[in-house]
Amino acid sequence: MTEDEKKKVLKKKKRSKRIKKLIAWLVILLLLVGAFYLFVLPDLNASATTTYDSYTASIGSISNSMSFSGSISVVNDETMTADAAATVRKIYVAEGDSVKQGDKLMRLSDGEVIKADFDGEVNDIAVEEGDDVSANDSLIQIVDFSNLEVSIRVDEYSVSDISVGQACTITVTALGTTFDSTITHINRISSGNNSSVYYTATAEFAASENVLPGMKVTVEIPEEEANNVVILNRSALSFDNGNNAYVLMKNDAGEMEQVSVTLGVENDKYTEIASGLSEGDTVYVKTETSTSSSSGLASLFSSLTGGTSTTTSGSMPSGMPSGEMPSGGGGMSGGPSGGGFGN
Repeated sequence: MTEDEKKKVLKKKKRSKRIKKLIAWLVILLLLVGAFYLFVLPDLNASATTTYDSYTASIGSISNSMSFSGSISVVNDETMTADAAATVRKIYVAEGDSVKQGDKLMRLSDGEVIKADFDGEVNDIAVEEGDDVSANDSLIQIVDFSNLEVSIRVDEYSVSDISVGQACTITVTALGTTFDSTITHINRISSGNNSSVYYTATAEFAASENVLPGMKVTVEIPEEEANNVVILNRSALSFDNGNNAYVLMKNDAGEMEQVSVTLGVENDKYTEIASGLSEGDTVYVKTETSTSSSSGLASLFSSLTGGTSTTTSGSMPSGMPSGEMPSGGGGMSGGPSGGGFGN
């Protein structure tokens, strides 16, 4: 046999060995894939457990409102000034004194008598008896701290929903005190810039002693309200591809089925169920589907080593007992009142 023939035979042997190795690896791979589909995948599916949260529909009242931030300012304040050059002869009041309209405040040497133009409080006295003053010098400031107002910024999407005379509630952030009021004025000339336009609305109210100008407030204006209706926690709702609301309920066979519902008045936490549910109905929401891969891996190991494994499929719970929220309690503005609510 020539040298060339020997080389050809050697190449054929090497090629044959490579093909045999490739075939062996393909067989092993096919065995692994087959074992996965036969033993692992069924166990993975069987170990999936779906859990549900439950909610109970009940009868109550629900409302929603628009909420705006603002600050307090005074309605009436005035700083009196001297009409001409003079000397302060007599000061009849002290800072912090309450005064009535027409009360004497100060007398100057030229005979001018400074009087209060409205009921209020002496907030600041800028001079003392015997001081010389010039024309237009500030003398004394009177402020009405009892009747205040708030100013709120209303965006362009909400201004059409607000009108003069509309009822509102004012909550002073620092004190947690709430006052009833009405919208007294809307400035329909916009402020801001091209990217952020707003309108200013004001509401007046009778304040208590600790409420001061400059304090921050939240103003809520009611929009919709429904009383003695079926109410459900919004978390219990689901929506299909057409954005139609539905809930999950158990049928007679204990299986979950979709039930379409019609919504009414809504707020951030609750919604009115106009149709589809009755008081006391329990609905469910799928919360979690957990899968344990350890049993599947054990099956694979057992199949490869000749052993056996047993898996237990999870079952759907019969329903968690729904909790209750105390009736008529405080909390988030716009929330429902009335009976208890599940979860």
